[in-house]
Amino acid sequence: MQNKQNHNPWRFCVAPMLDWTDRHCRIFHRQLSRHARLYTEMVTTGALIHGDQHRHLDFNAEEHPVALQLGGSDPADLATCAKLAQQWGYDEINLNCGCPSERVQRGSFGACLMAEPKLVADCCKAMQDVVDIPVTVKHRIGIDKIEDYGFVRDFVGTLWDAGVRTFIVHTRNAWLKGLSPKENREIPPLRREMAFQLKEDFADATIVINGQVDDLATAEKLLEKVDGVMVGRAAYKTPWMLSDVDARLFGDDHPVATREEIINTMTQYIERETPNDHHVPRATAKAMIGLLQGLAGARFYRRTLSDPQAFATEGTQVLKAAYASAGWGERMTDDRRDDDEF
Repeated sequence: MQNKQNHNPWRFCVAPMLDWTDRHCRIFHRQLSRHARLYTEMVTTGALIHGDQHRHLDFNAEEHPVALQLGGSDPADLATCAKLAQQWGYDEINLNCGCPSERVQRGSFGACLMAEPKLVADCCKAMQDVVDIPVTVKHRIGIDKIEDYGFVRDFVGTLWDAGVRTFIVHTRNAWLKGLSPKENREIPPLRREMAFQLKEDFADATIVINGQVDDLATAEKLLEKVDGVMVGRAAYKTPWMLSDVDARLFGDDHPVATREEIINTMTQYIERETPNDHHVPRATAKAMIGLLQGLAGARFYRRTLSDPQAFATEGTQVLKAAYASAGWGERMTDDRRDDDEF
C-alpha cells in the first residue's frame, strides 16, 4: 500500500538525457517503477516549431507521469511549445538551464541562461500564462568560476518571484569553456550543500537534487534534506535499482516484475511498435542493455544486444535471445551474481 505522505510528484525522477531517455527508454523504466517521474530528452523550440512535432512529442500513455524538457530562450517560442506540450498530454514542462555544451550555448540556452535570470523569468512567465501544468527549471549551482552561493540563490529567487515553484538543482557548476558535457558531469566539484541551503532559504519551494545519485541509499539520505532526487546515468547503467524505488521511497509495496517478465513485456512492446518504426528493436535494446548488470551472464546479454547480426536474425525477439544467451530462464532466479562490470 502506498504511503500518501511520500507521494510528492518529484520525490524520485529520472533525468532528461540526450540519446537515452527517448520513449522506448521511458517505457522500459516504467516497467520498473510506477511512481518515478520520467523526463524526455531535451527538445529545442526550433525543432518543435519548424520540425516534426509528432516525432518529438509522441509518447505512450503508460509513461505518465512524464515531463517534456524544452531548450530555448525566446519567451514567445517557449509559450508556443508549452501549449503543444499541454495539448499532447505532458504532465510538466521543464526549462533547460543546465546543459553546458557549446552547441547549446550557440543557441543561447542551457546553462548560459543562468547569467540572465530576468530573461529566464520572462520565459517561465510566458509559459505559465498559456498552460495549467507545472513549469519547472533544471539548473546548475553556478557557471564557470562563479562559486558564490548568492549567485544561485538570486537566480532561484528571481524565478520564485516569477511563479516557479519546482527547481531541479544539478549541484555542480557548469564550465562553459574548456570542458565537454561529460567532463562537466565529473570535473566541477559536487557541492550538495548549495541545494540544502536553497531548501532552507526557499522552504515552500520543491527542491530536487541532481548529480551523482548512484543508488537508493544515497537517495534516501538526500531526501532527509530536500524534496526530491533525480538520477542520471545510474538509470541506464544499473536500471534494476528502479525496481526498489516504489517500495523504498513511496511506501508502495506492490509486486515487482521479474527481469524475465519485463523482457516479455518489452518484447510485446517491440512487436507492437516495429511495424511503424523499424528502429524500435535497436532503440529498445539500447535502453535495456544494463538490465542484467551485476548478474552472471550479463556480458553475454550485452554482447548479443550490441551485435548487429542479432537484430538481423532475431528481429523482434532479440531481447529474449539476449536473455537466453546469458544462461537465464524459468529454472533460474535473479540471485545469481558475478563481478561483471558494465
